[in-house]
Formats: sequence, structure tokens, C-alpha cells
Amino acid sequence: MSVFKTRQTLVDVARQLFAKNGIEKTTMNDIATASGKGRRTLYTYFSRKEDIYSAVIESELERLSDKLDEVAALKMRPQEKIIELIYTHLSSIRETVVRNGNLRAEFFRNIWTVEQVRKKFDADEISLFKKVYSEGRAEGEFDIDNIDLVANITHYCIKGLEVPYIYGRLGKGMTDDSSRPLVAKVVYGALRKSGL
Repeated sequence: MSVFKTRQTLVDVARQLFAKNGIEKTTMNDIATASGKGRRTLYTYFSRKEDIYSAVIESELERLSDKLDEVAALKMRPQEKIIELIYTHLSSIRETVVRNGNLRAEFFRNIWTVEQVRKKFDADEISLFKKVYSEGRAEGEFDIDNIDLVANITHYCIKGLEVPYIYGRLGKGMTDDSSRPLVAKVVYGALRKSGL
């Protein structure tokens, strides 16, 4: 088995154990046994449980990043793409948290660790927004003087909406489908050229 596959197997097994039992109740020995790789192999890749926890977070963020890249590659108007990126981000974060059972509490309890691991994802997402905003400005859909600033604001606004969205506090009682036109109106109103 390749080095990458072995490492990924260990991360996947750790994620499942963390989700089922929580981080505190999962030992390195549990991960080694469940993966069928043994303690020696596990310690070759990860010296501490905290390291494998960080790798689990990183792996989950890579899944989210892949979904956002797929949306960014779609053939659609930049205005529509921005809304799709927003909803893909929020729904993927919610899916990740729900899918990870007991681990979800750890994500919120260990927010500093999550934030440290998340830096690359955040930078990549901001770059994606810059690209779409540049396309929109070039096509005359957006009136943006400072694309870097708008991309940063968009990213941090969405990041700030994650917890309320996960817990269903955002647009209480509304579905994603019923909230989309309202979100689009806010986004388009802020970005659209006057008179469009």
C-alpha cells in the first residue's frame, strides 16, 4: 500500500472512531487496532493523537475544498456561481459536522486547533471568490473596485454564518430553496452595477 493510502486509511479510521467515541475516549492503540496497521505504523505517521486529529480536520476541509472547486468550474454566470459557492460551503460544513457524530462537539470545543488547520482552506476559498468576482467584473455583472476586499468580506461573512446554519438558526423555518432568492438579492444588491 502506498504511503499516501496508508496515511489516509489511518486518518479515515481515526475520524470514524472519533465520531463514534469522541477524541478523549479514543486511544492511539484503538486507531492502530481498528486500522489493522499496528502501533508501529501509526506512530510512523503520527506521533500524537492531536496530530491525527489535525489530519482528520484537514481531510474534512479537503473534501469541502474539492466541492467548492467543482462549483467554481461550472459553466454559469458569476452571479449564480457566487450563490452556489455560498450554499455549497454552508451545506458541506453542516454535512461534515452532522456526519461526524461525537466529533462535532470537539470541532467547537477545540476551535483554536480547527482554526490553525483551516488557514489553507480559508486562503483557497478567498482565492476562489477573487476569481469569480474578477470574471463577473470582466463580464460587467459586478461593480467591484477592490476584489481582494470583497472576496475577504464574503469569506468571513460565510464563515460567521456556519454555526447558525448548522444549528438551523439561520432563516428559521426556511428551506435552502426558499432562502436562495433572498440571499441572492442581498448579494446581487451589494455587487451589481447600478441600473442592472
